Amino acid sequence: MNHASKPTALRGQLSGAGILIGCIGCVIITASSVYTALKMGSLPWPTIFTSITALVLLRAFGRTSLNEANVTQVIMSAGSMVAGGLAFTIPGIWILGMTEEVSWIEMLGVALAGTLLGLVCTALIRHRFVEESDLEYPIGTAAAETLLASRERGRTGQRLFGAMGLAGLWCVVRDVFGLMPSLVCSLPIPGVAFAIQNSPMRLAVGFLAGRRSMIYWMAGALLGWFGLVFGGSLLGVWDVSTAQGIVSSLGMGLMMGSGAGVVVRDIAIPVFKRLSSSHEKSTTQKKGFFADITSRFDAGVLALMTAAAALIACIWLNLGPAVSIVIVVLSFVTAVMSAQSVGQSGIDPMEIFGLIVLLFVAAFSDVSQVRLFYVAGIIAVACGLAGDVMSDFKTGEIIGTPPRMMWIGQVIGAFLGTVVSVVVLVALLAAYGPDAFGPDALFVSAQANVVATMVSGIPSVPAFIIGLVVGMVLYCLGIPSMMLGLGVYLPFYMTFSTALGALIRFAYDRIAAARGVEKDSAEETGVVVASGVLGGESIVGVIIALASVITGLMG
Repeated sequence: MNHASKPTALRGQLSGAGILIGCIGCVIITASSVYTALKMGSLPWPTIFTSITALVLLRAFGRTSLNEANVTQVIMSAGSMVAGGLAFTIPGIWILGMTEEVSWIEMLGVALAGTLLGLVCTALIRHRFVEESDLEYPIGTAAAETLLASRERGRTGQRLFGAMGLAGLWCVVRDVFGLMPSLVCSLPIPGVAFAIQNSPMRLAVGFLAGRRSMIYWMAGALLGWFGLVFGGSLLGVWDVSTAQGIVSSLGMGLMMGSGAGVVVRDIAIPVFKRLSSSHEKSTTQKKGFFADITSRFDAGVLALMTAAAALIACIWLNLGPAVSIVIVVLSFVTAVMSAQSVGQSGIDPMEIFGLIVLLFVAAFSDVSQVRLFYVAGIIAVACGLAGDVMSDFKTGEIIGTPPRMMWIGQVIGAFLGTVVSVVVLVALLAAYGPDAFGPDALFVSAQANVVATMVSGIPSVPAFIIGLVVGMVLYCLGIPSMMLGLGVYLPFYMTFSTALGALIRFAYDRIAAARGVEKDSAEETGVVVASGVLGGESIVGVIIALASVITGLMG
């Protein structure tokens, strides 16, 4: 890049108005995300909402650049995934009754370490997992479609915003007025949560997901829930509770194995080939994981951030050198897993990645239970942020926003989000007390409760090891073992509902072909409408969360 052009690019995409709007939005979105994650046990992606909000507010300042709006929304949304990483792990400490053993200073250390590692990892893997891969990133694609359609005066914009309005109205009827259940068509199958999730967003994710990924995702669900849980218990091999422990362990193993496969196939082997083939150095230098490290300054900044995260874990959180090194190394592996998961499914099971590393650390160290939660929190924040950043990078690739400007926006929003997340958690704890967190309490804290119950160890070590080995082998053979693992681990209704979205896509493509509609035109229309459906529920979900925050704090 020509150095003389940098100030102009900076002014055009990272303006004072954009930073101000982004920071104010970041505070609001992050606060609502903490509340939503604790209260509802889920965290809607805010990206579509922030994209539209940023564009509207910037236009009020007379600015119409889509790239500037994109960078602004990056700042606004970055803190939400930091909030999710904390909310999905740290409350487990309070659920176990160890409230006095954690302070706000330590929570801040967890958030800072996770944020630093998440930002470093995404800087390293962006080129490989956005530009060189065929990952869909349905959330990032939907955000790009929203921004592009905002300047359309014709049918594209009408389709997108019409679908957005209908999905939003559906969400209001379901969640605000309570006129529809969240799950329909439930069947009483022992050990299997068989139902259809009443969520337009879930169907849209299936519509946008790749057909191949969805096949493996569904195959994993059938294997885990109907093969091991239902089939195994029906045949008397084991009881339902034991089978569920085996399935969760196998699913975690498959996902961890996928991450190990990435390290072997996409990192270790290319590096070995590069070292053994010096004549290829000039042609491979700009490819792979480290393509964005273009100067010693870039490398130095990332090295300092990594060292800072390790020092925070080692000294600030008193985890010790060995555990801190493991956290740094596995944060890279799990960030890659997060990028794959978000890219293929639009789902970022950040607490699962944190749980995997927690269990690994517990197996070789004598770290206390509270500090095991810190380990999970750091990884969950890093993976949550990685999923958000990579999805945003996909948006930028589609509309032409420079990655460096987006990464700087992520830095601003993520660090602001660390402070806001901790403040909100501390405020909720002070206002409602530790007894307000748990399955039957005011804040159900579903994910944190899972982490709390798993602190004692892996339910089935053999199943985890089998999943680990199989996941690594399958990935190296080109089979998406991450999606297989997600299907095994996630509740069956979630996978089944997403698969219905893929079936709708299949039927849509067949009908369009039968009517003689040009393939590219039909695909564009389908993606735009699905993006609108995805965005509509996301926007209303965030608005409902904002209203819940205000009502909860005032009540």
